[in-house]
Amino acid sequence: MNLTLSVDERIVEQARKAAQSMGKSLNQAVRDYLEQLAGQSQREAIIKELRELSMTGQSPKGQKGGWKFDREEVYSERLDRRRGD
Repeated sequence: MNLTLSVDERIVEQARKAAQSMGKSLNQAVRDYLEQLAGQSQREAIIKELRELSMTGQSPKGQKGGWKFDREEVYSERLDRRRGD
């Protein structure tokens, strides 16, 4: 998708230099920023949901509260995957 923006020329030149110092074009730097911004909204929504659930004592997405973290089980599963079991 093409996007047209109105930006002061001085800002564009400064941004172009900053992008160049990162080894990117201004176009790539803007795309990266928009992708980050879009992903940030999704992360913020997930964090908000988890905070709300932690306050109410509920489990995420309607899961039953029966599962609890078990360090030994996690390590055992990792070891099994490494062995190819």
